Amino acid sequence: MPTPRKSTQRRSTSGEPAGRSTPRTPRKRPAAPKSLRMVAVAAAAELAELIGQVPEGIVAAEKVDDGWRVQVEVVESRRIPETTDILAVYEVDVDSDATVTSYRRLNRYVRGRIKD
Repeated sequence: MPTPRKSTQRRSTSGEPAGRSTPRTPRKRPAAPKSLRMVAVAAAAELAELIGQVPEGIVAAEKVDDGWRVQVEVVESRRIPETTDILAVYEVDVDSDATVTSYRRLNRYVRGRIKD
């Protein structure tokens, strides 16, 4: 039966190998690029929290220099019949980490009204 080998490596008083004063910290991997879908859905969800309205849909999304710009349609006032609902389009700016940096309402309109 073989005898166990003794380690010849010196140990510090903490039990760690000598010469290593702090434990290794894992290296941060670069963040994976965010997909357009992920960014747009996250922007719409955060807008909903900010304005207290549920998004009706995402009507536009584009990559801009420093992040993303997403336009979200929201029902601001439900009416009967639905063709008289008041809707609005909000523009949401998102940075490269998918964090909302600003938003603003672009326009408001009645659902059933056709724009000329």
